[in-house]
Amino acid sequence: MSSENLTRDEARDRASFLQTDAYDVRLDLTTGPTTFRTESTIRFTSTQARSTFVDLIAPAIHEIELNGVLLEDPASRFDGARVQLPELAIGENTVRILADGAYMNTGEGLHRFVDPVDDEVYLYTQFEVSDARRMFANFEQPDLKAEFTFTITAPAHWRVISISPTPVPAPAGEGTATWSFAPTPRISTYLTALIAGKYEGTEGTIRSRSGREIPAGVFARASLAEHLDADHILAVTQQGFDFYEEKFDVDYPFPTYDQIFVPEYNMGAMEHPGAVTFVEAYVFRSEVSDAIRERRDLTILHELAHMWFGDLVTMRWWDDLWLNESFAEFASTLCSAEATSWTDSWTTFAGSEKAWAYRQDQLPSTHPIVADMVDFDAVETNFDGITYAKGASVLRQLVAYVGEEAFFEGLRAYFRAHAWGNTELADLLVELEATSGRDLRSWSALWLETAGVNLLRPVIERDADGTVTSFAIAQEAVPEHPTLRPHRLGVAGFTVQGDRLVRTTTVEVDIDGELTQIPQLIGERADLWLLNDGDLAYAKIRLDAPSLETALASLRTIEEPLARTLIWSAAWDMVRDAELPSRRFAELVLANITGEDSSSVLRTLLGQLATVSTAYAAPAERPVRRAAAADALLALAREAAPGSDAQLQFLEAFAQLASTPEHRDRIAALLDGKDSLDGRTIDTDLRWKLVISLAAVGGVDEAVIDSVLAEDDTQSGRKSALTARAALPTEAAKAEAWARTVSSDELPNESLTAVVQGFGRVVDPALIAPYVEPYFAALELIWEQRSNEIANRLIQGYFPDSFGDQDVIDAADAWLAAHPQAPLGLRRPILEGRDTVARQLRVQAADV
Repeated sequence: MSSENLTRDEARDRASFLQTDAYDVRLDLTTGPTTFRTESTIRFTSTQARSTFVDLIAPAIHEIELNGVLLEDPASRFDGARVQLPELAIGENTVRILADGAYMNTGEGLHRFVDPVDDEVYLYTQFEVSDARRMFANFEQPDLKAEFTFTITAPAHWRVISISPTPVPAPAGEGTATWSFAPTPRISTYLTALIAGKYEGTEGTIRSRSGREIPAGVFARASLAEHLDADHILAVTQQGFDFYEEKFDVDYPFPTYDQIFVPEYNMGAMEHPGAVTFVEAYVFRSEVSDAIRERRDLTILHELAHMWFGDLVTMRWWDDLWLNESFAEFASTLCSAEATSWTDSWTTFAGSEKAWAYRQDQLPSTHPIVADMVDFDAVETNFDGITYAKGASVLRQLVAYVGEEAFFEGLRAYFRAHAWGNTELADLLVELEATSGRDLRSWSALWLETAGVNLLRPVIERDADGTVTSFAIAQEAVPEHPTLRPHRLGVAGFTVQGDRLVRTTTVEVDIDGELTQIPQLIGERADLWLLNDGDLAYAKIRLDAPSLETALASLRTIEEPLARTLIWSAAWDMVRDAELPSRRFAELVLANITGEDSSSVLRTLLGQLATVSTAYAAPAERPVRRAAAADALLALAREAAPGSDAQLQFLEAFAQLASTPEHRDRIAALLDGKDSLDGRTIDTDLRWKLVISLAAVGGVDEAVIDSVLAEDDTQSGRKSALTARAALPTEAAKAEAWARTVSSDELPNESLTAVVQGFGRVVDPALIAPYVEPYFAALELIWEQRSNEIANRLIQGYFPDSFGDQDVIDAADAWLAAHPQAPLGLRRPILEGRDTVARQLRVQAADV
């Protein structure tokens, strides 16, 4: 095993005798474009006179000094990931390590980016799970908290941001300056941060409930700063502060709250205390849907929730990563629904987060919510829909189970007891048991320690006029995960009244075991019966045949958005389980989508329509199905209200599915102005989406792409141009894309992804079919030679599942059989990709 892969046992052993007190980290960022000088002085105590190691990933190490003694031949003590220390003193120890750190272009460690607009350099850190060691030597585990003092030398015209308030810089030579930050509160290594460069924006404030005015900047690259809607971002942040401080009964615990939008970011955001970083896609230089705006606001609130749950109180080890992320998912959705304009956030949660959880929970890689994080590799592998979305879904059930007031009272006690410390799940459950009076051990065993999702199916008998004579709910589980769980849920009946489908019956019931009778519904009558009304239960649900027919005809007439979303979700699960032909789902969408007023739900439905028109369509019918869906979407865009959110989403979905010469002509006409949509301007980002679509259908060449890029020679424009070139329907374009990403290791993370996405934009799958064999042949080399982030982008992005067939399954099976000892992080995407293709084939067979 590589020494980079710290195990849980090693971390526990180190924490058993060692406690960290303070770090003094000095960085010189003026030493060149590839490396920087890093010096880390760590003060710690040891209860044993024994050797240990410090974590560091660096190209070179120069000095190791332990307790005032320089150790000879420092390179011999460093294997590229660990610095071995000799016997420690019992009591206080100090180690100083001087090294060269490497700038990264993978979004890990200290990432370096040069803006093509003005050639300014921008840096930011991303340390979760274990990449603080790429910037400074440390004990890289969350339970060894400490104070951190950062001293940064950098170009004088930069803005430098960290956890502590930014100090006034002192001149340090021609064109350079030094920022000496005050010590941070006690935090974990992965939560430290450095953001440096010509970041510009707004220096605002947030008011705490105590009356404290907290400095709160909103920043982005200089070339993007004009597009920052800082007033809105600060307003949402203030709403979050007000909500969380009241709910948690703890004032915001850090001195500042800057929010920085950074380039080439690997995730949505990261919760550094008081210095939150966000992906630049959340800086809107063109019009975006409300779905994306809601997602950004939710992300802002998610990261803010971490200031208390994650930063103030931190998990002891990564086994409780799920609780950290699930809590932020739950809290941000609750806050959004109760404290912002996004009052339907639980509808969004049902249609997106919960759908992600159900999908992940049915893959062969599913795992209990409380995953066994034996080492760093396991943690990296389990940033998934179980950790985030299923955990949040089950946490919402826990709140309902113990009562919301008891839950938050227990949470307040938890914060009081463990502020600035580290905890495990049991520490939270103890407080919740005390405030609720409930024994949570059996609940935890059923919901947190077993994997898989149950399926709930209505079993209804009716007489001649439709009156219920028997109503039961059957519960099913797959053989691999046979646990049947208790559920408390609502059952609603909807009846057609005039031109509306209206809820006329509601009961709340407890179910358990394989079959639960619901005698309360005998004698009732409804045109559509909906299980899990209100969406508190975590389970897939089914519609019986009469209810499905009613939904096909009248789903759009239901007023409650959450009820509509649950019916959409039930129909979608039936498609994925090959119980409903995918063409029927397409009919359901096109007959009812105009009644959907939730932008986020609309976005989900359009993605599902694309799937049932391509990967889930019977291969012989796929070209016709895809073309028909695109035609319908263009018609919907023309019929939508001028300039509306729906119009934009319909147009973008049309561009995604365009495949015929007629579609090519329509897109070309929209681009050159010969055609238009009322109220719709083809702005910069929409233009690129249309150009990429046109490239995929052979409507442009590289010269046209170059001309569009000349008008938008920005980082975003360059990524779009990479996608467009890779989308060209030629063997040469696909070969170039493959060579630039697999054969070469020069592209940074986002540019690499842009090429991979373009490679997969094909109308004719025969164009990329020849790459199945090279893909499986390259897997081991990719895993060995690329960073974790880049390897995953390549392995997941290139898995041939867009138009998979039995040959892909056979190739995956052969590779898995030949590599039984491959690391889990490498095997898992192959297992998941294989399962995705196998599901596609089952769905396609049901569609014939």
